[in-house]
Amino acid sequence: MLTRLRYIFTLMAVACAMVCGAQINTDQVLRIGQNSLFFEDYVLSIQYFNQVIKVKPYLAKPYFFRSVAKLNLGDYKGAEDDATLCIDRNPFIVDAYQVRGVARQNSRKFAEAITDYDKALDIQPDNKNFMFNKALCQLQLKQYHESDSTFHYLEKHDKKNERVYLGLAQICIETGDTTGALAYVQKSLDISKNTPTAYAVRAQIEAQRGNFQSAAADMDSLIKLEPKNVNNYINRAYFRYKNDDYFGCLSDYDYAITLDPENSVAIYNRAQLNAEVGEYAKAITDFTTVLQRDSQNFLALYNRLQLYLMTEQYRKALGDYDRILKKYPNFESGYMQRAAIKQKLGDMKGAQRDNERAIAIFKKKGIQVSSFNPADLEAKKAEKKMAQEIEDAKRGVEQPMTEEDIIKKFNQLLTVEDDNGLKPEYDNRTRGRIQNQNVDIEPMPMFFLTYYNIVNKLNGKTHYMKEMTEVNDSRLLSKMLVLSADVVQLDSTTINKHFESIDYYNGMLAVSRPRSVDYFGRAMDYMMVKDYERAIADIDRAIGLSPKFTLAYFLRANAYYMQYQLEKRDVQNSAQATTSDAAAAAKLLAHSTSDSKLSAVLDDYNEVLKLSPKSVYALYNRGFIYMLMGDYTSAIGSFNEAIAIKPDLGEAFYNRGLMYFKLGNREKGVADLSNAGELGVLPSYNVLKRMSY
Repeated sequence: MLTRLRYIFTLMAVACAMVCGAQINTDQVLRIGQNSLFFEDYVLSIQYFNQVIKVKPYLAKPYFFRSVAKLNLGDYKGAEDDATLCIDRNPFIVDAYQVRGVARQNSRKFAEAITDYDKALDIQPDNKNFMFNKALCQLQLKQYHESDSTFHYLEKHDKKNERVYLGLAQICIETGDTTGALAYVQKSLDISKNTPTAYAVRAQIEAQRGNFQSAAADMDSLIKLEPKNVNNYINRAYFRYKNDDYFGCLSDYDYAITLDPENSVAIYNRAQLNAEVGEYAKAITDFTTVLQRDSQNFLALYNRLQLYLMTEQYRKALGDYDRILKKYPNFESGYMQRAAIKQKLGDMKGAQRDNERAIAIFKKKGIQVSSFNPADLEAKKAEKKMAQEIEDAKRGVEQPMTEEDIIKKFNQLLTVEDDNGLKPEYDNRTRGRIQNQNVDIEPMPMFFLTYYNIVNKLNGKTHYMKEMTEVNDSRLLSKMLVLSADVVQLDSTTINKHFESIDYYNGMLAVSRPRSVDYFGRAMDYMMVKDYERAIADIDRAIGLSPKFTLAYFLRANAYYMQYQLEKRDVQNSAQATTSDAAAAAKLLAHSTSDSKLSAVLDDYNEVLKLSPKSVYALYNRGFIYMLMGDYTSAIGSFNEAIAIKPDLGEAFYNRGLMYFKLGNREKGVADLSNAGELGVLPSYNVLKRMSY
């Protein structure tokens, strides 16, 4: 069990200078932003600071306060960048160095963080928080002598600070002095019995010494202080297992999974325990759940295979063996075991082929007895990787995630569902540390032409399209068109008004010479009542009369997309209600139909861009469609063009960031999500947190 000392961050109050207002009263807006910051409305406060920065970009304080908000949201890169912008404008705001130091510390840039703390200490030599954080960085860099000196200085000047003794304890642990570490932990507990880290550190030491009873007792104390920390239950379960307390161990795994139903470590460990006590069905269910979260988890696959064999579920075992042999094509005894399974299932020819393949591998290797076990190999690889991670953590070195690691981690996020368990204590979805809310990772939606809009309360933006304004200015429609990415649910009264409007257009078109705008107006009504087939027919007529009617192509693309959504829903419902073979055929047919529908959407957005090359929302929507089609490079290209025209389109930054993660480019993904969060796209901070190292 690894423990980490928490970084300490206490902001000093910063006086707000009176500055004359320009286009806005910057004094007042800055003050409101600070109030929002105080009440933990971090996302809202960023919007206020954005307003001040837009009017007076030379002021340092808005950047400082915005960096504090971003730090609290887990956007460490954004916090570091804003603190730097603050320091560039005023190098004497000492807390800016602290913010940047903490941001760098959380990004594992320990040497750079120390530089920031040193600069802060030049201004405030006796600031104990700066010293403490600096000592932690020195510890992470294995600068034990320097860290020890800093902590001992703090011990003399801050005798009641229990965290100092925990820092000294950590140095002792890393230098092999567990006796000294326990003494320092006890000093920390003598000052405060309510320090969770003290119990965690002592439990770690006792476990290393093999005193699992004492380690479990410390975990009991830790859980009383942190009853919602899932890792505490997983660690205590291990200690209970080592004490032969299987019932207690299982109850801890059960509760950990109750707190976090997506925790693969707890689910895998519970599966192992159930398999050990003979609860094979429960173990198989848990291993299957792990594989649903991570299809590449070889050990879960191998263990499930063994359980299928033990419970004589040979057909399922055969499927698992197929996957194992695909990864390890020279696993000779694997072919022999699969041959035995095929024999039991009556597939004699298949069994003969597998036996022949096994014999060929034996001859090629020049052996008679197989000693190769892929499970042992995978376990050793996992142990080696974990040992390397532990060593890197001790040395303060972070191994960069490979492209494959980033893609794998991001794809796992896409399957996480909303947490329907314990609710956050501070239950407001636009306030506080919104990065801690467990939300689905989905792209920001397309923009639609509609008559109804939900204004973004954070940035108050409305979306402009030249052709839409021209139609509105003509006053030829019954209502004003707006662009919105949110679907507004209409009540029965409003829906009836649209049916009345359709009747009006029917009568007018029956007796008057039709105009393209009339067909367009009726199509809008059909869209509002979700009759997309008739809407498309009317748009076709409008385009027939006015082939350069840009907005009509945009609306038709919207309608095609809605048809695609409905067809996708129908296929999913059908697949759930039919046999596996029929479902596969339905999916194949649906894939072809969906591709055709999305191609039609794409064609219409391309037509919009041919008529209006700088149409931002056509570019954005086209990028969205490319995403659905799996063409991530083209999606990024379209989002690039949209951002170049409209640099404050947060939705484009967010979606482009997701695409970068999908392609394994973490650096660009983090930068884009940081920008999106700054522009008011709330889910950005949740993804940033979950994609952090």
